Amino acid sequence: MDTLLLARLQFATTTSIHFLFVVVTLGLVTLLVGLQTAWFLTGNPAWERLTRFWGQLYVINYVLGIATGIVMEFQFGLNWSGLSRYVGNVFGAPLAIETLVAFFLESTFLGMWIFGWHRLRRGVHLALLWGVALTAYASAFWIMVANSWLQNPVGYELRDGVAHLTDFTALLTNPTLGMAFGHVVAAALLTGGVLMAAVSAWHLIRRTPDFALFRTSLRIGLITAAVAVTLVQGFGFAQFGPVGQAQPTKFGGGPEADALIAEWTARFGPGDYSPPVLSSVGLGFMILIGFTLGCVWLLLPLLWRDWVIRLRFPLWLILFALPLPFVAVILGWIAREVGRQPWVAYGLLPTGQAVSGVDAGVMLASLIGFSLLLGALAVTNWTLLARHAARGAADPALGRPPGPADDDARPEPAFA
Repeated sequence: MDTLLLARLQFATTTSIHFLFVVVTLGLVTLLVGLQTAWFLTGNPAWERLTRFWGQLYVINYVLGIATGIVMEFQFGLNWSGLSRYVGNVFGAPLAIETLVAFFLESTFLGMWIFGWHRLRRGVHLALLWGVALTAYASAFWIMVANSWLQNPVGYELRDGVAHLTDFTALLTNPTLGMAFGHVVAAALLTGGVLMAAVSAWHLIRRTPDFALFRTSLRIGLITAAVAVTLVQGFGFAQFGPVGQAQPTKFGGGPEADALIAEWTARFGPGDYSPPVLSSVGLGFMILIGFTLGCVWLLLPLLWRDWVIRLRFPLWLILFALPLPFVAVILGWIAREVGRQPWVAYGLLPTGQAVSGVDAGVMLASLIGFSLLLGALAVTNWTLLARHAARGAADPALGRPPGPADDDARPEPAFA
């Protein structure tokens, strides 16, 4: 067994699973901000019910997503010691900022938001959720700064065989960063919108008592998905130019790619410096799914007079479309990361020099252990999400008033 192959398989597996949590977290928190802001401005208790319902799903995904992220972080020290030793001075800077500034603040704001229901003023409580959302975006930004440096190393110099950061601004102006960050954010919004629309469609198909609530969330989800899929396509195609210049080998051959491969051969020795076919396959299917999800625009006219609900078959289409954005984000990750091979840091550090010198048997045991653990967390997450989503918005646990509640005395929240 090849230690390098096992390490790559482990990283691909765990990162893919973690990424699924990330896009749901980033997409849902944006929608939650809109829901709670509407409740704050209108005072309509129906918006509160929606905030509590979707907030509960968000919290479940966030908590288990943290566990997958912690597990994934162990790999950098265990499996990729060469990466830490060679480029850790540069690559570690944005990761440290993400951990200290974004992640800790985000968790603090979220904890105060969860336990602040009926204890804090509504304006303060809303501000906490805005803080959660802003720090979530900050977290995603710094992760993409680190990843973009691996895609296109800038702002560094080599001293004694180790990369040292010399220009922090160069990290923030990396040509592989801007459009990629926009693409990830738009993909998260698309995922959140489709998830909200699909869960709402399920309740409308079953004709649950909360018709008005899920009718509203269906509309919000569809409109969000329609806008987001357009942004996904725009940011996606806008990346071809800067990425093609920074990584000439990523999208096929050509004079620039051939010259670069000749330079690498002279510097690092003979080898296969072309990315695997899997990268192109992932890119092609991701684009295909993107155009397929673009059909959501055809459903928007059916929102008039609730034809999307009356016809019923559009609800089934929305429900069956739920896996598509998740498949697309994994394919996009494959296109971006596998397309960088055989480099950890493009043109600077080959993957074979970054892997830790551990026995293949140990790496195999690590692969099996980490994969089972993250797989169990993913299954647990989706089981809990499905269970709580199926219960409906009648009385979510999140934000439940303290003490016994007299449900008969409370008016049924509704949208005008």
